[in-house]
Amino acid sequence: MDLGITGKRALVCASSKGLGLGCAEALAGAGVNLVMNARGADALETSAQAIRDTYGVDVVTVAADVATPEGQDAVIAAAGAADILVNNAGGPPPGMWSDWDRDDFIKALDANMLAPIALMKALMPGMMDRGWGRVVNITSQSVRAPIAVLGLSNSARTGLTGYVAGTARQVAGKGVNINNLLPGIHATDRADALDGNVVKAEGISLQEARDRRAATIPAGRYGTRQEFGAVCAFLCSQHAGFIVGQNILLDGGATNLTM
Repeated sequence: MDLGITGKRALVCASSKGLGLGCAEALAGAGVNLVMNARGADALETSAQAIRDTYGVDVVTVAADVATPEGQDAVIAAAGAADILVNNAGGPPPGMWSDWDRDDFIKALDANMLAPIALMKALMPGMMDRGWGRVVNITSQSVRAPIAVLGLSNSARTGLTGYVAGTARQVAGKGVNINNLLPGIHATDRADALDGNVVKAEGISLQEARDRRAATIPAGRYGTRQEFGAVCAFLCSQHAGFIVGQNILLDGGATNLTM
């Protein structure tokens, strides 16, 4: 399928690895030029060069932490007149409700709510002026069904979801579509970290932890970054113009909901 976005320009945050990299690869495969961001410069440049070599698109890299004002300024400057924004950031650490204080919540909000909002506010006016734009926020299945040990993520990402719900309806008439992708467990470093916590807590092997988690997923496995990226690229395509303010689960059926 021709996604109709060849030659567009996309800012993809936290895209040196994991789900962000999957999105960057899928967009590059559709002919989109990229601004890729991550905190680690070495991993970022390695991934960017692989995309250049594979897809032949232009890739600019910005090593910065988008949870900080300085990082936001750097990626906004590099993004220029971006047509597509993919917001993504690593999740806060797990724990129990009694573990967290105000500073922990502020850090979570900065990374997983306020940074995406800042980038949307900076880039969407240009999209609206040009009459076309796509924003995809990578959030979490936990905004539909909370995960107890991820209370910081539950809180910050649900706040972003509420912001998008209203904002998406305000900008859709200008040709700008905002939607959220809600991943469940995918084969990423984040999954390795969560499974590693189970290994430490219960004294089992990493493979046992993975098998146990996979057994809770109706699909019987973890998702892949390629599957995730393909859905992101579709939401950024010419075919997704009537999808507005939606929260799309990619969790292998793990979230037990009727609607």
